Amino acid sequence: MSEAIALIDYGAGNLHSVYNALNAAGAGHVAVTADPKLVRGAQRIVLPGVGAFGACRKGLWAIPGMIEALEERVIEKGVPFLGICVGMQLLATRGLEHGTHKGLGWIAGDVKLIERTDPLIKVPHMGWNDVALTPHARAHPPLEEGEAYFLHSYHFAPENGHDIAAMTDHGGGLVAAVARDNILGVQFHPEKSQRYGLDLLARFLEWKP
Repeated sequence: MSEAIALIDYGAGNLHSVYNALNAAGAGHVAVTADPKLVRGAQRIVLPGVGAFGACRKGLWAIPGMIEALEERVIEKGVPFLGICVGMQLLATRGLEHGTHKGLGWIAGDVKLIERTDPLIKVPHMGWNDVALTPHARAHPPLEEGEAYFLHSYHFAPENGHDIAAMTDHGGGLVAAVARDNILGVQFHPEKSQRYGLDLLARFLEWKP
């Protein structure tokens, strides 16, 4: 595969592992970049993210022209986009972690703290868990059911149920993936999810929404 894949470097991603996983999944050329010009030429875009919503937002918005480049390429041109963990949460309207922080607003909803309804349930949600597809996942071929690796204390709660593509259970339902048109976001870490994660990345590399 010769098309350029932009892996966004904004100081908040598990870049090395995601880069290696994309290559292992069959990517031909992955550009780890903070250059909006490269993003504007990319045929696929991956936004990773590890840490707090506010810190990740600050890092992404601090790159001159990056938000405009992402919106031009993803929203206007419709290139396939994958957000991973906090990269998925940044799709939301806002994040409520240590204050209120504005997200990209591409998929309406809030990122909230996981509520502990059972004292036996631990937060953060960490480790392997099922990924169960919703009926709305049929329009998004990269997703399949299986087991993936999660590590998060906050979860994405979309306003529209049609944007929820997969769920997991951790003392109650949590959104495992969101999707709309050419946009896919996963709460779990494909780069840490062994064969399940590599297969998902391989399908993303072939995805033609």
